[in-house]
Amino acid sequence: MSKRSSAEARAERAAAALAEQRRQERRRTMLSIIGVVVAMAVIVVGGFLISQRNGGGPSKEAGSTPAAGTTSVTIGSADAPHKVVIWEDFLCPFCGELEKRTSDRLAAAAASGKVQVTYRPFNLLDTDYSQQSLEVFAATQRIAGDDVAKKLHDVLYAQQPDESAPDDWPSQDDLVDVAVKAGADRTKVQDAIDNGDATTWADASTQAAADAGVRSTPTVLLDGSEVTGRTVDDIAASLLQSVGA
Repeated sequence: MSKRSSAEARAERAAAALAEQRRQERRRTMLSIIGVVVAMAVIVVGGFLISQRNGGGPSKEAGSTPAAGTTSVTIGSADAPHKVVIWEDFLCPFCGELEKRTSDRLAAAAASGKVQVTYRPFNLLDTDYSQQSLEVFAATQRIAGDDVAKKLHDVLYAQQPDESAPDDWPSQDDLVDVAVKAGADRTKVQDAIDNGDATTWADASTQAAADAGVRSTPTVLLDGSEVTGRTVDDIAASLLQSVGA
């Protein structure tokens, strides 16, 4: 074999070896990416399952009529064949997902007399945003009534901030602006916040959740029994099917 042929052969072998090395590196990179994605999925689902299980299930009181002094908003007739109660925190991302999947269909079912739905927000996450949004909601519901409060409720979820980015959370003044756009009176809502009434109403709602054994969000009750599932999608699908929504 000539020197030229030998050199060409070595070059070809080197190129083949380099190509194989790069193929193996791409494979390892892809496997690493897949591993990270799977791990993240396990963490998310696992986190949801843990949030559903911690502290046991809610008591019968969780599905009962809200006590005086607490804050809630109800849609649908009291004569509807099904009663749904949804305990929630305005910052809870799982609550936001449930809202996306069920809000419109539950509203339509309530309007057609199939179900009555009571939304019971409280401060589960113990954050400034959870408390401040709850106070603004409580003041709005007391001052402007359920129709305006439901509009505010829906907007708070449509504009829900990222739980992990507190620097980007709206201020309470921003939340009052949202309430005013929903139809609340700015002066009356602000007065309720300034004189402490809104805090009293919000704290009563959070205490009611604790008394009822509600320790995770969303907690959904249908005719007094908790609707459970491995994921928010499972809970939403089961709820909507059960009420014919």
